[in-house]
Amino acid sequence: MWRRPVPLRRSADSESVPLAGSSQQKSKASPLLSVGIVCVVAVVLIWYSYNGSAGGVFGSDKEALNLGEGVSCTLEVQRAIPILKKVYGDSMRKVLHVGPETCGVVSKLLKEEDTEAWGVEPYDLEEADNSCKSLVRKGIVRAADIKFPLPYRPKSFSLVIVSDALDYLSPKYLNKTLPDLARVSRDGLLVFSGYPGQQRAKISELAKFGRPAKLRSSSWWIRYFFQTGLEENEAAVKKFEQAAMKRSYKPSCQIFHLSS
Repeated sequence: MWRRPVPLRRSADSESVPLAGSSQQKSKASPLLSVGIVCVVAVVLIWYSYNGSAGGVFGSDKEALNLGEGVSCTLEVQRAIPILKKVYGDSMRKVLHVGPETCGVVSKLLKEEDTEAWGVEPYDLEEADNSCKSLVRKGIVRAADIKFPLPYRPKSFSLVIVSDALDYLSPKYLNKTLPDLARVSRDGLLVFSGYPGQQRAKISELAKFGRPAKLRSSSWWIRYFFQTGLEENEAAVKKFEQAAMKRSYKPSCQIFHLSS
């Protein structure tokens, strides 16, 4: 039975407060107003500091999740790896990651014990750093257009993780790509997708992605998975929720656990 990911709560922008007025009465009140503002700022800073130390969304991970002017679900994958190891166990032995900046995910996975990893970069690798180029030379990472079948045999990997890639595909190509990702996976498929309303790629990067990101709701994805014949991995969902709660982990992206 499908469960909908719980979206992150967003607080409404507070109304601006005038700091000074033309009347004498407002001038007299301005010192008190300044003191009030200082107190409010101090409380907010303490609250942010507390949540950061507790491992919440506002800690050091927040900086790691911002790519340019938008949220990166590929960086969210890196952040979630310790939890995914607990959830999937032996299924993390042979992992394929598909998405932009895949070299970062693959490099982190390769540092995990008893884990082999490969990556598919859906776009280009022209600006890759030396570490990424080394992975390409070794055949661990490759650039490939995911609109077409991946060059792997069925069930080549125990687990396939895709992030920041499906959001840029139209339904026409999504209908081909998603089943192909499931085809090369033996134990499961993980989809990391942005929440509707999140800001993603910068305008200057649209040429690279080919089209603006289409951030779909969880209900849209659930209907789509059902129509495609993909089922939710309920056991993995339950384990993930329990592990996330223990670590105070709050994902900045939607995460769908699918059975192959």
